[in-house]
Amino acid sequence: METLISSLKTQFAFSITHASDVAAARRGGQQLARDMGFDETRAGRLAIIITEVATNIVKHGVAGKLFVGPAPTRVPGIDVIAFDTGPGIADINLALRDGVSSAGTAGNGLGALVRLSDAFDIYSAREKGAALFMRLYRDAPHGAVTGPLEIGALSLPLAGEDESGDGWAVSIDERGANLLGVDGLGHGPIAAEAALAAIASLEKSPSAEPARVMDNAHNVMRATRGAAMAAARIDFERDEVRFAGIGNIGACVYDDDGVRRQLVSHNGIVGNNMRKVQEFTVPCAPGALCILHSDGLSTQWSLESYPGLQARHPALIGAVLMRDFARARDDAMVLVVRRAQDFS
Repeated sequence: METLISSLKTQFAFSITHASDVAAARRGGQQLARDMGFDETRAGRLAIIITEVATNIVKHGVAGKLFVGPAPTRVPGIDVIAFDTGPGIADINLALRDGVSSAGTAGNGLGALVRLSDAFDIYSAREKGAALFMRLYRDAPHGAVTGPLEIGALSLPLAGEDESGDGWAVSIDERGANLLGVDGLGHGPIAAEAALAAIASLEKSPSAEPARVMDNAHNVMRATRGAAMAAARIDFERDEVRFAGIGNIGACVYDDDGVRRQLVSHNGIVGNNMRKVQEFTVPCAPGALCILHSDGLSTQWSLESYPGLQARHPALIGAVLMRDFARARDDAMVLVVRRAQDFS
């Protein structure tokens, strides 16, 4: 049975530069919690998490962003992802002790985020700021919530726009998983229409090979402006990923040893001018990362520039790339997927 996760689910993005921004982020989180059926206790925990991390950005981070959206998991949950442009955290181990707070916040520091979250991760580099990931499930989990993939994804519209033309989707079945990244031409609702059409086409054939995914999207997107798009199929049995792309979607695979393999797209526009689709295959064993991103992110990034980042949760990897390489005058999307090491 297939599971489809995509950017069709609402993800809120908040710029955090002033104390007044904290309340706006908290209200957005509470609305999402109500929409997803969180009870008062779990919604209250989410409110504290958002307040704590947003206040820390104001106090220490100079400026940052906070994303709140449905967790890309098989059970209902909410992810809070935040990054800042501050000096970084000098001693993470000290900062994570419960009760330690140099920001003077009510939640008693980052240790409270660890205690309140069902899943937590953090990355910080001196003079590059910090990034935090927190997940809270709707229902208190009874044991670990695991799956064949860890997924992190962020989508950010151009400043002044409510909708992003950059989208992503992941479908998972017993034999593998399909990843999709799409960048609708232009910005705003018209670009978003093209991205939504691509995601809807994957929903109809969630286990198709990349070439067929591209062909299906091309057919349904003829009535739209068109898009750049890439599709990847992770094969759990063969430990490989098969990839096809048209247009400017960046894609690569990092193996568990840090070796990067670039995935190449061809020129064209899906839905308009798409020539014969060519598939490429590279290894993708357990522990490997597969990363797709739109041209809203510069291509001049490398995980090697961030010691230790590859081992962190995919949401943190996406957050750091979004913080440091997003272009100010474009929509942006990044999808980071890691094959689980111990899932069978």
